[in-house]
Amino acid sequence: MKSPVVKRSIVVKGHKTSVSLEEAFWTGMKEIAAECNRTLSELTSEIDSQRQQGNLSSAIRLFVLDHFKTRAASGRDAASKHKLHVAA
Repeated sequence: MKSPVVKRSIVVKGHKTSVSLEEAFWTGMKEIAAECNRTLSELTSEIDSQRQQGNLSSAIRLFVLDHFKTRAASGRDAASKHKLHVAA
């Protein structure tokens, strides 16, 4: 059985390291990096510099989760405001 975790090499702050993530998180990271006009290495370096504990893979998962939760919440807020505006 193939592991759902994919290990990739990435450059973080000028140093090559390996990061193991599920494919969905790699896809999320690529999407976020494209939205921010950053490379995957730049985004990963930023996440690495801001993490306070835990390993890099965990920090990336939490970052991706937070990004999409925030985006979903702002989408709900916009939809609610639109419904209120239309109803008024």
